[in-house]
Amino acid sequence: MIDAHKLRKDFPILFQEVNDEPLVYLDNGATTQKPKQVLDVLRAYYEHDNANVHRGVHTLAERATRDYEASREKVRQFIHAKETAEVLFTRGTTTGLNWVAKSYGDAVIEAGDEILISYMEHHSNIIPWQQLARRKGAILKYIGIKDGKLDMDSARKQVTEKTKIVSIAHASNVLGTINPIKELAELAHSVGAVIVVDGAQSAPHTKIDVQELDCDFFAFSGHKMCGPTGIGVLYGRRELLENMEPVEFGGEMIDFVYLQDSTWKELPWKFEAGTPNIAGAIGLGAAIDYLNDIGLENIHAYEQELVEYVFPKLQAIEGLTIYGPQDPKEHTAVIAFNLDKLHPHDVATALDMEGVAVRAGHHCAQPLIDYLEVPATARASFYFYNTKEDADKLVDALYKTKEFFSNGTI
Repeated sequence: MIDAHKLRKDFPILFQEVNDEPLVYLDNGATTQKPKQVLDVLRAYYEHDNANVHRGVHTLAERATRDYEASREKVRQFIHAKETAEVLFTRGTTTGLNWVAKSYGDAVIEAGDEILISYMEHHSNIIPWQQLARRKGAILKYIGIKDGKLDMDSARKQVTEKTKIVSIAHASNVLGTINPIKELAELAHSVGAVIVVDGAQSAPHTKIDVQELDCDFFAFSGHKMCGPTGIGVLYGRRELLENMEPVEFGGEMIDFVYLQDSTWKELPWKFEAGTPNIAGAIGLGAAIDYLNDIGLENIHAYEQELVEYVFPKLQAIEGLTIYGPQDPKEHTAVIAFNLDKLHPHDVATALDMEGVAVRAGHHCAQPLIDYLEVPATARASFYFYNTKEDADKLVDALYKTKEFFSNGTI
């Protein structure tokens, strides 16, 4: 079982005051904090092993390459891919989804084909498909939402023989909904389509097995799972990646360059042009080590305990509306809400004055916000280093905010 009070000591940033109040960091859906174990690895790389990878025979280059590729193997094990050839390092989830839309999408989509996503997608899982549909004359369709969850009746109706790509968030960054990826994969595969999964909000919080999920592509980001910014992963089935063209071209992804033509390296390197984010990849490996030491099953169970603790307290606040499933057992540690008729930015600013960091806005999910018929929401998102005291501070700060605005003192 997780001892959050003990684990939070690994995160120096949490021990500070904001507006003369102890920091309560509840914006983990946007980015997580980094433990000393990851920071130490980043520092060690730059102080002792800083060199380019895959191109030098000197000792520093060999050490950097060894650690970089060791991190790829850590990722493979983390997501249970068959082989490291299926693990591509990217800049983050956004890059991975764009690579699939551009490389795989451009190769298979024709005029009149259908691409299926949902109303709860992040912009990173909407715009690449909009652009692909525009380039190819394809049709972009949306699965509806029912009771804060994906409407599977809508999904079954939307999937047709013309469907070529289904791309869905594993977990919503607003609603806290966990989507039935395996069932969606079966639907997609029944008509010969592929399924792409945005795993940005799931990989940091629960055990991922891409083979068990039966997904064709899976993208996630390091910075949402205690790793550095600017590093992410795209998993793809080997048979699909083999037939895809790289999106970027240049150093290190080539096998040989002729005057009028070039050939590419084998997987996974044919997609990784130029000098990669070496420190980021090594730092991601350290973050995976850290999460594995805690245990993804323990993280998931602890976050569920936190949600079940804070959910009824939030529901008890008069005038507070929670979006997504109303049963905490069906909710991730992301909780989006509005308070009375206050603008979420005002709520977030008031909470910040109490030292509580939450996000406010459309959360890069404007179609969903429009679907909910609200201008924006506030969002509290928990991680394993948050405590029940943090949850209580959020609730207390919301009561203070409600009283503050009701008295007209702002």
